Amino acid sequence: MSSVAIILTLCGYLALLFVVARRAARRGDNATFFTGGRTTPRLVASIAMVGAAMSGVTYISVPGTVLTDGFSYLQTTLGFFVGYVIISTVLIPLYYRLGVVSLYEYLDSRFGGVAHRTGAWLFFVAKIASASLRAYVVCVVLQALLFDGYNIPFAVNAALMMLLVWLYTRHGGVRSVVWTEMMKTLLMVGSIVVCIVFVIGDMNLDVEGAVATVADSHLSDIFFFDNPLDSRYFWKQFVAGIFLVVAMTGLDQDMMQTMLSCRSRRDAQRGMMSSIVLQSVVILLFLMLGALFYLYLAGRGISATGGAMPLTDASGGVVVARGDDLFGYVATECGLPMVVGILFLLGLIASTYTSAGSALTALTTSFTLDIMGGKSLTEERLSTLRHRIHTLIAVAMTLIIICFELFSSSGVIKLIFTVAGYTYGPILGLFAFGLCTRRLPLRYAPPIVAVVVPVVCYIVSAHSEAWLGGYTFSYEIIVLNAALCFISLLLFSKRK
Repeated sequence: MSSVAIILTLCGYLALLFVVARRAARRGDNATFFTGGRTTPRLVASIAMVGAAMSGVTYISVPGTVLTDGFSYLQTTLGFFVGYVIISTVLIPLYYRLGVVSLYEYLDSRFGGVAHRTGAWLFFVAKIASASLRAYVVCVVLQALLFDGYNIPFAVNAALMMLLVWLYTRHGGVRSVVWTEMMKTLLMVGSIVVCIVFVIGDMNLDVEGAVATVADSHLSDIFFFDNPLDSRYFWKQFVAGIFLVVAMTGLDQDMMQTMLSCRSRRDAQRGMMSSIVLQSVVILLFLMLGALFYLYLAGRGISATGGAMPLTDASGGVVVARGDDLFGYVATECGLPMVVGILFLLGLIASTYTSAGSALTALTTSFTLDIMGGKSLTEERLSTLRHRIHTLIAVAMTLIIICFELFSSSGVIKLIFTVAGYTYGPILGLFAFGLCTRRLPLRYAPPIVAVVVPVVCYIVSAHSEAWLGGYTFSYEIIVLNAALCFISLLLFSKRK
């Protein structure tokens, strides 16, 4: 794929992004930035929510996981359904009843300012790390495809990305994010579908034949009930999926800001349930694409020895070192039409820029209102504070992305979910304690518990094989974190 095609694709998408963001942000006041004016149509919110749940990491990593994990990710997706029901029936009514702008205002009304700031800081640390990691993955791809050819350092690549993200979210905030997320969803799904069509065409298959070929392969295995010690074990992934989606969606300002921008509680609830149906279809498309890629390469003499990375050719040379490199390699290096490479790049760019923009907006909202107490300020002073924080967080994300270059890792989606277990777990424990009990934690119990419990969980996880008869923790580490946080708060609490 030529650098000219890459540059034209990038510039074309950015032009479209800024047009949509500018039209969405015509007012540009604080209400528009924080809540989108609560005018988002339900269908738009539902489609945007699908995009919010999908990042560049999803785009790159999910197809690559098929080699070792099959379609087991669908087990986690089944848990997502249960989690979305909980969000729709418990959390959304709570947020609309309280009229919150930031989710963590609930902790203030229930426990006081210390717990409020504890929840906000937990979210801030979790989100700035995960959002930066997602952006880093795409920066790596763009570095290899474009910037290395012009000897442009990785730091410039990262800074340019965040500068553009900062510019398009600066005024519009949530309203810009919602409409660009919807655009991202449509572009990303369209690119996946077209890529599938071209790959099965090159394999001389029709749609029915492609489905049958994938179904006959071990790559399409979904359910794993045999070995509780396996990270793919059904009940591990299903239960973890419930807790992950409640914590990473229902208690995440970034994810919920779309639904909080709806006109009413009912619209938000309906939009939430519609989005999980659409999201499941998109995840299935990602997995189907990954299976087809591996079968396509196997037909060209490129496969994995022992069923694990790397992929090697007949001479033993490494062709694809990591699962995260699979999509990019097939799209740009296998002789498929240039349109496949362009669509890959377009989907990747769309998924990353809007995800980074959404995270930047949510971080700005939470830091301004929760940590800096912005609600007590005049409209003018709040606007000034918001702009300053928005800029500082964009700079911080840039620096974190650059730092990740020193500690690159494969299988990024697994890493994100693991990190989430240690950061969102205490948030989940805090909210569960508030909703399920009438007790009040001691004043400084929330921040102490939020620090100590993840450390304890990490120690348990690191030694679980020796202590628990070979058991290893996967995504379900979030359950342990939330449970220990809940129990600790119960021990250090008093009657209301």
